[in-house]
Amino acid sequence: MTVEERLAALEKRLHDVEDQLAITDLIYRYGPAIDTGSVDDVLALFTDDGVYDVDTGILSGADEIAAMVTGDMHQGLIRRGCGHVMSAPQIRVEGDEATVVSYSQLVLRNANSKDYSVLRTTVNYWQLVRTDDGWRIAHRTARKADGTAEVRALLGSHSAASLAARESDSGRDD
Repeated sequence: MTVEERLAALEKRLHDVEDQLAITDLIYRYGPAIDTGSVDDVLALFTDDGVYDVDTGILSGADEIAAMVTGDMHQGLIRRGCGHVMSAPQIRVEGDEATVVSYSQLVLRNANSKDYSVLRTTVNYWQLVRTDDGWRIAHRTARKADGTAEVRALLGSHSAASLAARESDSGRDD
C-alpha cells in the first residue's frame, strides 16, 4: 500500500469517526433541549420540514414541533421535573444520510417526593441527513417499548442479520 493510499484510507476512517461523533452528539443534545423547553434548541436538531412521529401523533414541520415543546402537557412535565435520558445510539451512515436506533427514557419526579420514576421507555428510529449546518433529524419515529412487532422491527433494523441482508441485496444484479 502506498503512502497516498494509506493517507486516503486514514482520511476516510477519520471522516467516518467524525460522522459518528457528530451524530452521537445530535442524539444526546435532544434531552437537554427538550427538557429546558427551548424551542430554538429543539428546532435546531431538525430539518425545517422535519417530522416527529410519536405514538401519540405525527408532528410535521417546525410549527408543530414547536407547539409540542410549548404545549401544556410538555411544560407540565418540565415544571414537575423530568429528564429525557438517551441511550447510546446504533448508527449507520450511507453518504449524506444516516439512520440511528436508540432507546430513550422519560424520567419524572414523583409528586410530593424527591424520588423519580421512569414514565416510559421509548424505541427511537432516527433518519438523519447531512446539511450545510451538519447532521439534522429529517424523521424521528418514537414508539413505547411495548413488545409489538413494529417496535421489534425498529430495534432489529440495525441488527447484524439486517445489515447482512442489506449488503446482500445491494450486491445482487437484478
